[in-house]
Amino acid sequence: MEERRAISVTALTRYIKKMFDANRHLQDLWLRAEISNFKKHSRGHMYMTLKDANARIAAVMFAQDNRWLSFEPEDGMKVYVRGDVSVYEPYGQYQFYIKEMLQDGVGNLYLAFEALKKKLEKEGLFDPAKKKPLPAFPRNIGIITSPTGAAIRDLFTTIKRRFPAAQITVYPVLVQGANAAPSIAQAIRRANEDRVVDVLIVGRGGGSIEELWAFNEEIVAREIFASELPVISAVGHETDFTIADFVADLRAATPTAAGELVVPNRSDVEARLNERTARLVSAVKRRIEKEKERLRRFDESYAFRQPRQILRQKEQDLDRALERLTAAMTRHVRERRQQIDHAGRLLSKHHPRERTLRLQKDHAALHERLTRAMSVQLERRRARMQSAIGQLNALSPLGIMERGYALPYKSGALVHSVKTVSAGDPLDVRVKDGWLFCRVLDVKEGDKNDGQAGRNDATTG
Repeated sequence: MEERRAISVTALTRYIKKMFDANRHLQDLWLRAEISNFKKHSRGHMYMTLKDANARIAAVMFAQDNRWLSFEPEDGMKVYVRGDVSVYEPYGQYQFYIKEMLQDGVGNLYLAFEALKKKLEKEGLFDPAKKKPLPAFPRNIGIITSPTGAAIRDLFTTIKRRFPAAQITVYPVLVQGANAAPSIAQAIRRANEDRVVDVLIVGRGGGSIEELWAFNEEIVAREIFASELPVISAVGHETDFTIADFVADLRAATPTAAGELVVPNRSDVEARLNERTARLVSAVKRRIEKEKERLRRFDESYAFRQPRQILRQKEQDLDRALERLTAAMTRHVRERRQQIDHAGRLLSKHHPRERTLRLQKDHAALHERLTRAMSVQLERRRARMQSAIGQLNALSPLGIMERGYALPYKSGALVHSVKTVSAGDPLDVRVKDGWLFCRVLDVKEGDKNDGQAGRNDATTG
């Protein structure tokens, strides 16, 4: 029986896992399902089955992914989960690896949030290169929030404590409900039209995803992006993220943090100002002392005490300088003349007339050598030709016929043997000075003497 090739179960399972992991349609996808067989391991990992009316799949959510869950999963709970499909090699079982889990009910909002986030990110609304810098010392700060919420109080308290010189302009808006998003977008547009403030803070206090949803609306995101004023997003708590956070020029974890980011701390500014004032005073004092010392040296210098002597000395220095200059100029002119003379000699040497004469001499010499070489070659070729002519004459049939020989032809072909001729055949005989047209009377085979005897009996036709 022919031996068959076989692979191990491990190799097969590993190959199937690689196929699953390479399929992009099985990566980072959302499922809507019901939890069953839920079990939380002592190490924090969560194991469960995800099912619907017609199918089920094993699933696992590791501790590093489930530690941020705001609820405890349980059997029968309807959830949205995001993750990857892969294979657990030891059992050869495919399962769902959960990265994120949402309770059904808020799941639709999260899916809408992710869809809008991807759309706006693709359009470039989150591009860091398009973020505007905040003013270092804003004179007037615009706050877009609810006038009755805790956020406005926190912002007022923080800003006035850190930088009392800043003015605050409040644009009251709705921060939750169906009309909240248009209210916020209109306030951002109005602040840009008024040109009263230097920077905007848009936000509210914490809440559920439904309460914060106005800051996830596309109309608000596009108005923040279109704002010519820099915008700080301050929505909810540190763990809350909204679309406005991604579009804004700066995200603050909380409204209080926004107040700390928008203005410098007065005590820090005063400290820096005092430090720089002290450095400036110290630098001015050092400069004054340096200039005083310089003035003292000038006052005590020889030039100020004996100006006539200095003038006489400078006159002598000028005379020596003029002498050095004259000598240098004379030397320079002499060197340049030598260079010009040398260049003239080189030019004469390489003048076209001289070059022409040299070339004419070279041409005459080459012509003479060529003539001699041609004569030698001609004599050699003439001697070779004479020798070849002699050889041709020695081998030519015409030369042989000069000695009395003839060449018989039958039908244009040379006759080499009596076997090719029959009695009565016409022959063309070539002699040295013409042709003889004959007819064969008889044919006889034999040696040369026999042939001679035969010819004596033959008659020519």
